[in-house]
Amino acid sequence: MFFSKVYRKLRELRYSPFIIGLFSLLWFIYRTGTKPSRINYPCQRAALANSYLWLTIYVLPFLQLLHQKIYRQINLRRLFPILVTLIIIGGSLATWGIFILMRREAGKEIGLTIESKLAKFEPSSSIFVVNGTRGDDEGILKIIDLMGEHGLLFYKSPEYGLNRGPNGLIARDEVVIIKVNSQWDERGGTNTDLVKALIQAILNHPDGFIGEIVVADNGQAQYGSAGSGGSFSWSRNNAENISQSIQSVVDSFARRGYRVSAYLWDKITTKMVSEYFEGDLEDGYVVNATKNPRTGIMVSYPKFRTVFGTYISFKYGIWSQENRTYDGEKLKVINFPVLKTHSIYGVTACVKHYMGVVSDKLTANLGARAHNTVGTGGMGTEMVETRFSTLNIVDAIWVNAIPRGGPRTSYNDATRVNIIAASTDPVALDYWAAKYILLEVAKRKGYSGLSSIDPDNTLSGSFGYWLRLSMEEIRRAGYQATVYEDYMNIYVLHLK
Repeated sequence: MFFSKVYRKLRELRYSPFIIGLFSLLWFIYRTGTKPSRINYPCQRAALANSYLWLTIYVLPFLQLLHQKIYRQINLRRLFPILVTLIIIGGSLATWGIFILMRREAGKEIGLTIESKLAKFEPSSSIFVVNGTRGDDEGILKIIDLMGEHGLLFYKSPEYGLNRGPNGLIARDEVVIIKVNSQWDERGGTNTDLVKALIQAILNHPDGFIGEIVVADNGQAQYGSAGSGGSFSWSRNNAENISQSIQSVVDSFARRGYRVSAYLWDKITTKMVSEYFEGDLEDGYVVNATKNPRTGIMVSYPKFRTVFGTYISFKYGIWSQENRTYDGEKLKVINFPVLKTHSIYGVTACVKHYMGVVSDKLTANLGARAHNTVGTGGMGTEMVETRFSTLNIVDAIWVNAIPRGGPRTSYNDATRVNIIAASTDPVALDYWAAKYILLEVAKRKGYSGLSSIDPDNTLSGSFGYWLRLSMEEIRRAGYQATVYEDYMNIYVLHLK
């Protein structure tokens, strides 16, 4: 009988506004005090509301009663201005302190220990890592040097020399598409300092660059920070100087006479066209309306004319209207994503980045929305049936490691890691970057739900699952791709 009464009393206490409010306040102080950025979490907002009600209902009346009892003993008229001043000063200091703590938490720089290793078996994929770059320094040049030291030459040249040779990646007279993230502002887009450095590195070709550079992306004319797709002119960008947009970077080269331009494929993403050899010179998207039997994707890709008059088919290469032929060897693609989590597919990196090549709207209208095929390996099909990237560079200067938190990445959600990594194998690079950058940052930040970014999680629908499906598509086409670490070389350069 006694215990049953105690039990009933305890159950009543569970629903007591006093108990709920008190414990909400204690929880809010404990949880938010350790990581002030958590103040924006829904549970913290609810706790704050309960705390406010508790203070209003219980604490303020008590203070009023206390005030009445001591009123005769203290001259409150003299004390009141002092109390008000102290409250204002204390409140201001507290607010400023929380603001500083939140800024420190949001912009906290995490130094990761990245180790070099050699593959145990062949054929192997090499990943090149520069740790300690801030984007506006020599990070891009250092990664090109690191690649060159281990046999991957950046410059294609008839002569051998520093980072150049006949087997190099980029020739002096080629057209290079730098495929970036542009759908989201702040830290959701590719770091513009890195883009600027990469453009300059290409222009510095030792044989003298006479080709063309096009910075491009398709934000799909939907979603994104403005709700209307991508932009190359965001006012808040991912760079040391946040006002530096992709367009301003491109313009800085164009003003000096370089053949550098930008093309936002959003403006042609709803226009279906035929190929140049079929007599269609219009800019737009070519769509294969037949679904791939394995991944279900309808492969689509852009064809467009640059401001310098160059006709480009993303699949077939550079079109000569005079000769009515394509030069497939003259077109190179550098795949340049920012590393971040994704609300549906776990991780956005090199493979997922090819969603910025397809037309999501046209394929959706035809009954096979491209975005829905990411989880079935569709981006692997897209890569090999259009144009496989010549080089993949992952921008991990700032990353969003909040599981399911991306692709939108605000300044507050980003963590500074100061890493860039490159490989000719997009799958290996995605696996490595997810495991040794995103997952490590998420662990240090104390986030939950880590399985969504774990490349070793192969449950159906997971990042590790669809990455492997994409890998099979890439391998089937004859390209090197792996998710097995024993088949990976990791070369690391640590900058001071």
